[in-house]
Amino acid sequence: MKKPPIDNDEQALFLEAMAGTRPLAQDTIGHERPRRPKKRQLAEQKAAREASFYFSDSYQPHFGENWPNHVREGVSAGELKKLRRGDYAPEMTLDLHGMNREEAKLELAALIDRAVKDQVFCLCVLHGIGGGTLKRQVPAWLAQHPRVMAMHSAPLEYGGQGALLVLVDSVH
Repeated sequence: MKKPPIDNDEQALFLEAMAGTRPLAQDTIGHERPRRPKKRQLAEQKAAREASFYFSDSYQPHFGENWPNHVREGVSAGELKKLRRGDYAPEMTLDLHGMNREEAKLELAALIDRAVKDQVFCLCVLHGIGGGTLKRQVPAWLAQHPRVMAMHSAPLEYGGQGALLVLVDSVH
Protein backbone atom coordinates (compact mmCIF):
# COMPACT_ATOMS: atom_id res chain seq x y z
CA MET A 1 0.00 0.00 0.00
CA LYS A 2 1.39 3.39 -1.03
CA LYS A 3 1.70 6.19 1.51
CA PRO A 4 0.09 9.48 0.50
CA PRO A 5 2.55 12.27 -0.32
CA ILE A 6 3.39 14.79 2.41
CA ASP A 7 1.45 18.01 2.06
CA ASN A 8 3.07 21.46 2.26
CA ASP A 9 2.00 22.15 5.88
CA GLU A 10 3.54 18.90 7.15
CA GLN A 11 6.72 19.52 5.18
CA ALA A 12 7.01 23.06 6.62
CA LEU A 13 6.56 21.72 10.18
CA PHE A 14 9.24 19.07 9.58
CA LEU A 15 11.74 21.61 8.17
CA GLU A 16 11.09 23.95 11.11
CA ALA A 17 11.71 21.12 13.60
CA MET A 18 14.94 20.16 11.82
CA ALA A 19 16.33 23.69 11.60
CA GLY A 20 19.92 23.91 12.93
CA THR A 21 20.67 20.21 12.54
CA ARG A 22 23.33 18.60 10.36
CA PRO A 23 23.70 15.10 8.95
CA LEU A 24 25.51 12.46 11.02
CA ALA A 25 29.03 11.53 9.95
CA GLN A 26 28.68 7.87 11.01
CA ASP A 27 27.57 6.63 7.65
CA THR A 28 31.20 5.85 6.71
CA ILE A 29 31.56 3.08 9.31
CA GLY A 30 31.12 -0.33 7.73
CA HIS A 31 30.07 -3.47 9.48
CA GLU A 32 32.31 -6.50 9.26
CA ARG A 33 30.74 -9.76 8.31
CA PRO A 34 31.27 -12.51 10.85
CA ARG A 35 34.15 -14.67 9.68
CA ARG A 36 34.04 -18.41 9.55
CA PRO A 37 36.85 -20.19 11.35
CA LYS A 38 39.69 -21.22 9.05
CA LYS A 39 40.21 -24.88 8.22
CA ARG A 40 43.26 -25.03 10.46
CA GLN A 41 41.31 -23.63 13.42
CA LEU A 42 38.55 -26.17 12.82
CA ALA A 43 41.11 -28.98 12.66
CA GLU A 44 42.71 -27.80 15.93
CA GLN A 45 39.32 -27.65 17.62
CA LYS A 46 38.51 -31.16 16.40
CA ALA A 47 41.87 -32.45 17.64
CA ALA A 48 41.28 -30.83 21.03
CA ARG A 49 37.87 -32.50 21.33
CA GLU A 50 39.31 -35.88 20.33
CA ALA A 51 42.26 -35.51 22.69
CA SER A 52 40.02 -34.74 25.63
CA PHE A 53 37.76 -37.64 24.66
CA TYR A 54 40.45 -40.29 24.22
CA PHE A 55 43.19 -39.17 26.60
CA SER A 56 42.51 -38.98 30.29
CA ASP A 57 45.33 -37.78 32.53
CA SER A 58 44.01 -39.70 35.52
CA TYR A 59 43.81 -43.11 33.82
CA GLN A 60 46.93 -45.22 34.36
CA PRO A 61 46.90 -48.56 32.53
CA HIS A 62 48.63 -51.56 34.06
CA PHE A 63 51.66 -52.28 31.90
CA GLY A 64 53.22 -54.75 34.32
CA GLU A 65 56.91 -55.50 33.95
CA ASN A 66 56.93 -54.52 30.28
CA TRP A 67 56.34 -50.79 30.76
CA PRO A 68 55.80 -48.95 28.37
CA ASN A 69 55.17 -51.83 25.99
CA HIS A 70 51.55 -52.55 25.24
CA VAL A 71 49.46 -54.63 22.86
CA ARG A 72 45.70 -54.14 22.50
CA GLU A 73 43.44 -57.09 23.22
CA GLY A 74 42.89 -59.11 20.08
CA VAL A 75 46.24 -58.13 18.53
CA SER A 76 48.98 -60.73 18.25
CA ALA A 77 51.84 -60.47 20.76
CA GLY A 78 54.10 -61.09 17.76
CA GLU A 79 53.50 -57.47 16.72
CA LEU A 80 55.28 -56.38 19.90
CA LYS A 81 58.28 -58.54 18.99
CA LYS A 82 58.36 -57.05 15.51
CA LEU A 83 58.34 -53.55 16.99
CA ARG A 84 61.15 -54.45 19.42
CA ARG A 85 63.30 -55.90 16.64
CA GLY A 86 62.71 -52.87 14.44
CA ASP A 87 60.91 -54.81 11.71
CA TYR A 88 58.59 -51.84 11.21
CA ALA A 89 60.03 -48.52 10.09
CA PRO A 90 58.02 -45.50 11.16
CA GLU A 91 56.26 -43.68 8.33
CA MET A 92 55.51 -40.59 10.45
CA THR A 93 57.38 -39.08 13.39
CA LEU A 94 56.19 -36.68 16.07
CA ASP A 95 58.71 -34.84 18.25
CA LEU A 96 57.17 -33.73 21.55
CA HIS A 97 60.33 -32.05 22.91
CA GLY A 98 59.56 -28.66 24.42
CA MET A 99 55.80 -29.21 24.62
CA ASN A 100 53.69 -29.16 27.76
CA ARG A 101 51.14 -31.88 28.52
CA GLU A 102 48.20 -30.19 26.81
CA GLU A 103 50.15 -29.37 23.65
CA ALA A 104 51.53 -32.91 23.54
CA LYS A 105 48.05 -34.38 23.97
CA LEU A 106 46.67 -32.31 21.08
CA GLU A 107 49.60 -33.15 18.80
CA LEU A 108 49.32 -36.85 19.63
CA ALA A 109 45.59 -36.89 18.79
CA ALA A 110 46.29 -35.00 15.55
CA LEU A 111 49.07 -37.45 14.63
CA ILE A 112 46.84 -40.49 15.08
CA ASP A 113 44.04 -38.80 13.14
CA ARG A 114 46.44 -37.98 10.29
CA ALA A 115 47.85 -41.53 10.32
CA VAL A 116 44.35 -42.98 9.99
CA LYS A 117 43.51 -40.62 7.12
CA ASP A 118 46.77 -41.38 5.31
CA GLN A 119 46.57 -45.11 6.14
CA VAL A 120 49.93 -45.06 7.93
CA PHE A 121 50.65 -48.18 9.97
CA CYS A 122 53.74 -47.34 12.05
CA LEU A 123 54.48 -44.10 13.93
CA CYS A 124 57.40 -42.89 16.01
CA VAL A 125 56.67 -40.59 18.97
CA LEU A 126 59.73 -38.87 20.45
CA HIS A 127 58.85 -37.93 24.03
CA GLY A 128 62.38 -37.55 25.39
CA ILE A 129 63.67 -38.55 28.77
CA GLY A 130 64.11 -35.19 30.55
CA GLY A 131 61.98 -34.80 33.67
CA GLY A 132 59.97 -37.86 32.70
CA THR A 133 56.52 -36.25 32.62
CA LEU A 134 55.83 -37.02 28.97
CA LYS A 135 57.80 -40.27 29.15
CA ARG A 136 55.27 -41.55 31.72
CA GLN A 137 52.16 -39.92 30.27
CA VAL A 138 52.46 -40.62 26.53
CA PRO A 139 52.24 -44.44 26.88
CA ALA A 140 49.21 -44.04 29.17
CA TRP A 141 47.48 -41.84 26.58
CA LEU A 142 48.33 -44.18 23.72
CA ALA A 143 47.01 -47.22 25.61
CA GLN A 144 43.60 -45.47 25.82
CA HIS A 145 43.21 -44.74 22.11
CA PRO A 146 41.07 -47.31 20.22
CA ARG A 147 43.19 -47.02 17.05
CA VAL A 148 46.47 -47.91 18.80
CA MET A 149 47.16 -51.61 18.26
CA ALA A 150 50.55 -51.85 19.95
CA MET A 151 53.48 -49.77 21.18
CA HIS A 152 57.02 -50.53 22.20
CA SER A 153 60.12 -48.58 23.17
CA ALA A 154 61.87 -47.62 19.97
CA PRO A 155 65.14 -49.20 18.85
CA LEU A 156 68.20 -46.93 19.23
CA GLU A 157 68.08 -45.74 15.61
CA TYR A 158 64.61 -44.28 16.21
CA GLY A 159 65.23 -42.74 19.64
CA GLY A 160 65.71 -45.61 22.10
CA GLN A 161 64.25 -45.02 25.58
CA GLY A 162 63.19 -41.49 24.57
CA ALA A 163 60.76 -42.69 21.90
CA LEU A 164 57.96 -45.14 21.18
CA LEU A 165 57.05 -47.02 18.03
CA VAL A 166 53.28 -47.22 17.65
CA LEU A 167 51.16 -49.41 15.37
CA VAL A 168 47.91 -47.78 14.26
CA ASP A 169 44.82 -49.58 13.00
CA SER A 170 43.85 -47.39 10.05
CA VAL A 171 41.13 -49.70 8.68
CA HIS A 172 39.16 -49.94 11.94
